[in-house]
Amino acid sequence: MFEILRKAWPSRTRTGAGAATATMPPPRKRPHNLFEAAAAYVSARVEDDEDGQAEAATWVSPEALSFGVNELACRAVVALARERDESPQAVARALLGLPAS
Repeated sequence: MFEILRKAWPSRTRTGAGAATATMPPPRKRPHNLFEAAAAYVSARVEDDEDGQAEAATWVSPEALSFGVNELACRAVVALARERDESPQAVARALLGLPAS
């Protein structure tokens, strides 16, 4: 019985368990998406980390980064508005230091 199994999986039994994985290519690193880039860019900007900003800016195109930062801003305003029980317009104006309309 065990002999049949050994013949069925020759790469594991004849060459060792590690040999089968040694021939496999290393896993590809997943590219950053625009939301990861936007989050990293904005976080670095808040912390005055110019190197972090520059690195995040290379992860995606400038247009994609701009879209991601815009989307992050919209989501942040909506989240703060819900948390404060205020309108998104009131929160946005307060964040920018503008008088209430």
